[in-house]
Amino acid sequence: MVTIANIDLDEHAFVEWAGFVDDVPMFATADGDLIRIEGEQTVFNIHDGLLCAALSEDRRYLLTGGEDGKVCRVDAAGSSSVLAEQPGDWIDLIAAGPREAVAFACGREARVIVDSEIAAKITLERTIEGLAFAPKGLRLALARYDGVELHWVNSGGSMQFLEWKGAHTGVFFSPDGKYVVSTMQENALHGWRLKDARHMRMQGYPSKVKSTSWSPKGKWLATSGAPASIVWPFSGKDGPMGKAPKELGSMGKLQVTCVSCHPGVDVVAIGYSNGMILFVKIDDGQEVALRSEGRGPITSMGWNKSGHLLAFGSEQGEGGIIDVS
Repeated sequence: MVTIANIDLDEHAFVEWAGFVDDVPMFATADGDLIRIEGEQTVFNIHDGLLCAALSEDRRYLLTGGEDGKVCRVDAAGSSSVLAEQPGDWIDLIAAGPREAVAFACGREARVIVDSEIAAKITLERTIEGLAFAPKGLRLALARYDGVELHWVNSGGSMQFLEWKGAHTGVFFSPDGKYVVSTMQENALHGWRLKDARHMRMQGYPSKVKSTSWSPKGKWLATSGAPASIVWPFSGKDGPMGKAPKELGSMGKLQVTCVSCHPGVDVVAIGYSNGMILFVKIDDGQEVALRSEGRGPITSMGWNKSGHLLAFGSEQGEGGIIDVS
């Protein structure tokens, strides 16, 4: 039986991140507040304006960047520490990596923190638009105009440039590390198979792709940007090339704004522009409605470790925890 615990964060608070830190539900809003839910609701002010957030690989910390130039790490108790500070800069990109590594960027420069120290500074010719660590090894992908650069941190290895004309606004690796995929300013994704830099074109979206999520073993890539979640197959040696994607959770003219794959099974939670959330099996498209509607578009969703609880947040300050067990 599906049950929802609704949380009224602030009707004017844009929820940048919703999920679980060491299995404690938390919500981070654009005004810089972190709301922790455990028995009661506690609010911590982390930034003077929050721009980005990412969960650490071990799920023990939330990493955040803000308009105040600070990079922070927050634990499950809500206690925060400043990892780096660049007064006058806006930290609008952050990524979590292996060995508790943290990458953050502002403008054309990215910095990487390893063992609490700045281990690398990477400066590009163009503005950095996306950051992501490879699943193994300290290799960092940086999205920028006309492609993606891959840099090894502290190894002295040569940079690899994956070229594709146009503005790349985000980047991520597949869970097995075989593919790199970017989101683009145009209504498309672009990918590369790393062993031979073969291109993978993923086009046909009516709007920009702003949310992506991998299924647990990387067999499927769920995306927003359409009136259904477009889910690309990545099984086999060629990824999605020559294969049609699935279209899951079609709701007429409602746009999908957020996707989050279950951590254990091939199921995706799909959030919509009217606040609706569906739970959809990827294999057969079977749907369960988790939430019928809300005040605004769903902006973030995150599962707890067991996959029994789903936290969500919206543009209009709504939040909640859905029990799907």
